[in-house]
Amino acid sequence: MGQRPADLARGVDSLLAQRDVEVNIVVVGNGWTPVELPAGVTGLGLETNQGIPAGRNAGAGVVTGEYIFFLDDDAALPDSTTLTKLIGKISPNTGCALVQPRVQNFDGTPGPDRWVPRLRVGDHTVSGPATSLWEGGVAMRREVFDAIGGWAPEYFYAHEGIELCWRTWDAGYTVWYAGDVPISHPTINPTRHPEFWHMNARNRVWLAKRNLPWILVPIYPLTWLAITVIRTRSLKSLHHWLMGFLAGWFKSAGKRRAMKWSTVWALTKAGRPPVI
Repeated sequence: MGQRPADLARGVDSLLAQRDVEVNIVVVGNGWTPVELPAGVTGLGLETNQGIPAGRNAGAGVVTGEYIFFLDDDAALPDSTTLTKLIGKISPNTGCALVQPRVQNFDGTPGPDRWVPRLRVGDHTVSGPATSLWEGGVAMRREVFDAIGGWAPEYFYAHEGIELCWRTWDAGYTVWYAGDVPISHPTINPTRHPEFWHMNARNRVWLAKRNLPWILVPIYPLTWLAITVIRTRSLKSLHHWLMGFLAGWFKSAGKRRAMKWSTVWALTKAGRPPVI
């Protein structure tokens, strides 16, 4: 959104510094036009803020390459071999098509547990199958990204990564968490966004409606309803969450494409059945 120019410059510089890989970089301006970019970096201005997933899709539409990497403007790659390491995790002979690195703060301290995409977090440096996704810096095979339809723009903000993860599994590929490959990103409180509580709840319902077999559709949102009621200490925040929860049921979630039961089983074996 053009509000963090220093952070953006740091992230772009970290991409330009990558070795043993040819990069084709575009900076997407969601509601603004990026200017004064380094040589070789393209700016793509969107007239209005179309939301995070739509912005990523717009960028994907103008770059080329066998692999595609998405980086938030407040993140950066800590060394010059990050991209080659991530590509090695998702090459065709691996059976994996989408990879998330380990998130750390810029001082090297661990990021929050919620950014480790598995139910039992444990040691952040241990790699394994990913059953959800932190979206701030992920690499994917381009052919698979195109085949599953990219990011779902309906979400606008929050949980679009879970759907990308689920649909990658449903296409027959593994999603991987690379605990041995770090990426730098500040630890932030998602509630800083005023729309967080509403979209968090609405999008939980939409995830179920868009992706789960009908018998599982009510279970996933109701599980998160119980978790949120137990965890939330602010009545005002809980009110916004409940309003978003209701909106999720009564507003269209867009096109439904239910995952196969074999995918439900694959996610369960990987450590997280898609009901939580």
